[in-house]
Amino acid sequence: MKEENKGTRRSKGGNRNPRKGGPGLTFKIMDFFERNERKRYDAPQLAKKLRLKISYAEIDQKLGFLASKGKLKAAGGGTYKLAKQGNGGDRAFKPRIAPPKDGFVGRVDMTRSGDAFIIIDGLESDVFVQGRRLKFAMNGDLVKVELKQGGGKRKLEGAVVEIIERKREKFLGTLRYEGDEYFVETEDQYLALNIVVKEKYLKEAKEGDLVVVKITKWPQKRNDFPKGDIIQVLGGVGSNEITMQQILLNQGFDPGFAPELEEEAAMLKDGAKEKKPAWRKDYRKEITFTIDPETAKDFDDALSVKFLPDGLCEIGIHIADVTHYIQPGTLLDKEAFSRSTSVYLVDRVAPMLPEKLSNELCSLRPHEDKCTFSAIFTFDAEDTIVKKWFGKTLTHSDRRFTYEEAQDVIVSRKGDHWKELKKLNRMAEKMRANRFKKGAINFESDEVKFKLDDQGVPLEVYVKERFAAHLLVEEFMLLANREVAGFMVEKGQDEQEYPFVYRVHDYPDADRVADFTKFAMELGLKLDTSSPAAIAKSFNMLSKASEENNALRMLGPMAIRTMAKAIYTTENIGHYGLAFNNYAHFTSPIRRYADVLVHRILFKNLTEHYRMDKSVLESMCKHISAQEKKAAEAERESIKYKLVEFMETRVGQIFDGYVTGMIDRGIFVELVGVKAEGMVGFENMSEPFVVSDSHLKARGRRSGRIIKMGDKIRVKVLSADLSTRRIELEEIGEKGEQ
Repeated sequence: MKEENKGTRRSKGGNRNPRKGGPGLTFKIMDFFERNERKRYDAPQLAKKLRLKISYAEIDQKLGFLASKGKLKAAGGGTYKLAKQGNGGDRAFKPRIAPPKDGFVGRVDMTRSGDAFIIIDGLESDVFVQGRRLKFAMNGDLVKVELKQGGGKRKLEGAVVEIIERKREKFLGTLRYEGDEYFVETEDQYLALNIVVKEKYLKEAKEGDLVVVKITKWPQKRNDFPKGDIIQVLGGVGSNEITMQQILLNQGFDPGFAPELEEEAAMLKDGAKEKKPAWRKDYRKEITFTIDPETAKDFDDALSVKFLPDGLCEIGIHIADVTHYIQPGTLLDKEAFSRSTSVYLVDRVAPMLPEKLSNELCSLRPHEDKCTFSAIFTFDAEDTIVKKWFGKTLTHSDRRFTYEEAQDVIVSRKGDHWKELKKLNRMAEKMRANRFKKGAINFESDEVKFKLDDQGVPLEVYVKERFAAHLLVEEFMLLANREVAGFMVEKGQDEQEYPFVYRVHDYPDADRVADFTKFAMELGLKLDTSSPAAIAKSFNMLSKASEENNALRMLGPMAIRTMAKAIYTTENIGHYGLAFNNYAHFTSPIRRYADVLVHRILFKNLTEHYRMDKSVLESMCKHISAQEKKAAEAERESIKYKLVEFMETRVGQIFDGYVTGMIDRGIFVELVGVKAEGMVGFENMSEPFVVSDSHLKARGRRSGRIIKMGDKIRVKVLSADLSTRRIELEEIGEKGEQ
């Protein structure tokens, strides 16, 4: 990711997603125990039952907290069960609710039983809906619910009265034939469907084929079946292809483009070969180059350097002019907005735009004239901006650098355009230092990469190396993004606001920071969290200290989880993590629809006064942010799958690893050189252990041996299960003994 670090979304009102932790998780856990009052569960069981996407350690901490409040009680072996209440019980978890004028609207969070919880912003308790009252809503759908007080143990129940938006309409399944009727039996993990398909819509699929089906009509009454058309026949593809297709479809992304979209893209002409309009400046003679990953095909940004008299230097940041080709209201525009982002899985990209656009017309390929939207800055001898210009241009890339090639030129001080790269690198280092001086946060997280064979099987796992060339590109993209946002803010200072798409990042959540600070203190690290600026400084100190201390290195991901998640919005609250008052996304319109909107609004406001309806724009921002979140989840799923697949062929092998987490029944270990995380159950260790209340250390019952977070241990791989995405380990001694 070129421009900013990733974090976990935390709204001003608190984290309302119970799958990610926060107050909503407390209510969800209590509701689950109240509906299963005679049963006992531990953290791994709850993670599976409630589909929680946080660590077992965090769930276990929440269970311990509820036990300390008398809501739950320990039942042995790391399990908990509902504590008996006095007369009437404790009903502190029941919210007092005044329904909004238009009713409650939320997202469906299905359980494996077929029931669901509806996650509603503003409600700390999720709404439980029985399967028969879902009105055929599915996981992730946006629905309107009617609330009612639940009977018995359940606190808040409801019924779906309207399905506002389907998260997905395409499913992967197997074609069956029974009773003179074809149907697709889906492989959805939350709710199995039988989708009826008429023979004329089979698309030459045969019984038993794996297919992608699009639902064209949802059932309106019970015992009815959805109807659909087959849009893709996968036949006998391998398990990797099936899994990657399923990951995309589960998040609502179409793996391909409909024929009418491909046809519309095919009709587009190369804008650089058309007559140049007066408002498009010609920059084709300036030294220009791109710097991208070796496998990249969609080059959406280029840099130009022009040395001027008196120590001045003109730097051009040239971005693919996607809006020249994607006009509002066209099929391509609607599809791009619907997707909102390209999705990067381990072995493929599901692009936002068809290949004709993403890899050809818009891509700033070397030795080709291209239509671009540019931010041009003139710097003085002290690297201060003395002039800036934004506008449409024609550019010509002289050289396509990979990051490795650009790095070689920077280090060796020789090769193509080494003077230009030297200048850019020196300026980038200075801009980066200034950012951190002003309070930017340095959260450099490891990015796992894979070397795959022709069938997509992982042969090697490695951590992507970050070069000065990466940081160079990143800083100039940040500059363009910041200045574009600043232009729009300044334009609206003396009169009515000009609605714009800002990329914002809120302050960290105070409660989460406080909990994290206590956690860090047990590892000997004292953090100053007295102000947002102090928090940023402390987190940077942690980042630096963790380079030499494995225990502190494990705190990095936990620190990130205290942070808000950057989102798109029309409300400009600034970007805390980057220490920018104004920030937008301008530099990647091939893969992000937010940048397309920014280009359109900016271009109109360069020559006129253009104000888009703010409520409409805000609604678009929410959709784009939601799609970004889904894309990130798909990426994480594909990485986890490939890590487990890689470890499948290494069962029985021995690895060194570092302790990354603890629960009452075992420890989590990240394997050195692989970045895969597995669990060592205490039954697979030399003796039983007792985990401390802080979950930072465990003590052996017989020997008194202490295991701490960050400790290095040696383990053997017992199993790697692709169906559950879990790796099981056992500890061995220095000589290989269990």
